This record gives sequence, C-alpha cells and structure tokens, in this order.
Amino acid sequence: MHEATDSPNTLGPPTGPVPRDGPGPVAGPITLPPLVDQHSHGTVDGELGVGSFETHLAAAAGSGAAPAGTTFFDSWTGLAVRRWCPPLLGMEPHCAPVSYLARRRELGAYRAARLLLRGAGIGTFLLESGARDNLSTAGELAATADGAVHEVVRLEPLAEQVADTSGTVDAFIGNTAEALYAAAQHATAFAMGIAFCDELPPDPREVRRAAARWLALTVRPARDRAPDPALAQHLLWSAVATGLPVQLHCADPQSLLGFLRATAGFGTDLVLLPDRPHHRRAAQLAAAFPHVYADAGPRPGETLGEAPFGKLLFSTGARGLPELYVTASRLFGQAMARLADEWVGEEICTRAEAQRIAGLVAAGTARRVYRLDAAGSG
Repeated sequence: MHEATDSPNTLGPPTGPVPRDGPGPVAGPITLPPLVDQHSHGTVDGELGVGSFETHLAAAAGSGAAPAGTTFFDSWTGLAVRRWCPPLLGMEPHCAPVSYLARRRELGAYRAARLLLRGAGIGTFLLESGARDNLSTAGELAATADGAVHEVVRLEPLAEQVADTSGTVDAFIGNTAEALYAAAQHATAFAMGIAFCDELPPDPREVRRAAARWLALTVRPARDRAPDPALAQHLLWSAVATGLPVQLHCADPQSLLGFLRATAGFGTDLVLLPDRPHHRRAAQLAAAFPHVYADAGPRPGETLGEAPFGKLLFSTGARGLPELYVTASRLFGQAMARLADEWVGEEICTRAEAQRIAGLVAAGTARRVYRLDAAGSG
C-alpha cells in the first residue's frame, strides 16, 4: 500500500517546465477548479459486501444482475473504479476487486466514503432530494465530503408527500402550491422527469381530473404512482413560475422543443439532463435557446462541438457508491485534458483559453446558473 492522495484536479500528462503559453505541441496540464456536480443522489450508508457493491455497479450501468460467472467489475464503470479509487484508499491502481473491497471493509464504510468523496475533486454538490431511497441527506453528504451541498427538490416525491396528507382535490392543489412556494425558499433548483410538455399550461379542469385519479391511487406504493401527464405538466409549469432553475430529466429532449420555446423570456433557466445517447441533441437545444442549458454528458467533446461552452455543465449522476463520484470526475477530467491538448496542438486556442473553457464546464457555468455564489457556497 502507498499513501493516499487527494489532489485530483491537475489533469493531463506530466511535463517539464512549460516555456510558453500558446498554440503548438508544448503543453502543460490544465488545472480545474473544484468541480460543481450539478446532479447526484447521495451515497449508501453501512458496509457493502461483494454482492451489494456489484448491485450498485449494475445500477450505474443501467443493468440488472450480472449473469452467473460474470461480474460488473468487467465493465467500463468497473474498470474506472479499479483505476481511480484504490489510490484514494492507499492501494495500487488496478488491484483485484476482492482486495479493494477488503480494504474498504478494513477502513470502515464512513472512513472509506470520506476518503473517496474528499479525493474526488468536487467542491460543490447539487443533491436531488425527496426520493425514499435511504441515501445520504444533504447534511450527511456535506459532512462526509467536506464540501458545499445544495438541495435540488424533485417534484414527483414532493407531490406524493402532499397527496398523502390531502383528502380532497381542492386540498391537494392548494397544498401543492404551498409546498412549492415553501421549497423555493430553501432549494437551489427543482427537478422533474418529463417525457413531453405542451406549449401552454394544462387546462385547470383537466388538472383537477388528473389529481382526482391520482389521489384515488394513494393506497398503492409510491413507486407506482407516477403523476398523470396533465398533473405532471401542472407541476412543471408551477415550478417554472417560481423562477428557480428547473432540471429536466428526459429520455430525448427533442420532445420538449415546444415547451422550451414557450418558456423563453420567463426568466427561468432550464437544464436538460437527457438519457444516453441524447446529450448531443440536448447541447443543440441549449445553443438554440438563451434560457436552456445542458449536461455535458459522458463525452464532453461531442457536446462542446454543439453549444457555446458557457451552456454546458458537469455532473456525476452518482447514486449509492461514493466511487461513482470519483470515476465520473476523473473521466471528465481526462476528457477535458485530451480536448485541451488537441485544441492547443491544432492551434484552435491557447493553453490559457483551453483552461478557461474547461473551468466553465467544470464549475463556472453551474455557479452562475444555480446562483451558488449569491447563496454563499464555498
């Protein structure tokens, strides 16, 4: 074992002194500011065995359980975990998964999470709240990561909580408006999963009918109670009216084109968080509308070619494993370092300009869109 390191933000190949800063092949590493992770869900508490750890790896890959005789350590995410996480726990990169998990247990779940999160290079987390998933709260994540954590309120669970305490349609609609107003006083942003939204708010009569149908389902588990489309659109339009940024989780953002066009001039920023492989299209929509921004995605080189650099934001999307924060930040850093070397080598920009652009995507744009400096974040 060797001493753990927690200085991840100097990116690029090791070089000697850099005699000049300008176009050409001579290039030092770019140095990113502490990252702003605009979308994550928190981490699990407690010790994890091999099976439960692999379950979280599988979820990160969007897959179910690994077939017999296979392992999710044999995946892109698994390889990234083995490359970047062992050094933060005092081990050599690429160590065997069983050795890594043994070291994790030796340190204990809290200490391991502390080393991983504090070594990820993330200074500010935007944590989606509201889901009943037993993941870390904003306060818990802030203490473990020693970083600033801001709450992003998810609209669907907010509406579920209101439905649980509202016996009538009138009470539900009124209580939802009050809950949104109360959340807007402390939240940094709202978030919602939405497949489609009309260019106008839904008719109030249809919203009432949708609310009545949804309230009738309150005896079912929360996961089976996704809002009716009319009710979902009502929640989204109501969130837009608060003026806080709204994150839109969407499979294909093209289906939201009319809504994006209709909300121009409202003064509310919208941030697209699409499913793969739609990050490029999200970047194109961000370029088309002044109030629309997009997640940079797992391959920022693709999105940086489609939108102004100040319209794209980094995120990990991490859920469950602190290792996922580490791997996302390292892979992002590597991608930005490769782009910087390519652009400087091809005389597209200077080294200083490449670093400034990387800093925008890494943190600067998120700090502006989510008003983090005004909120007094670190």
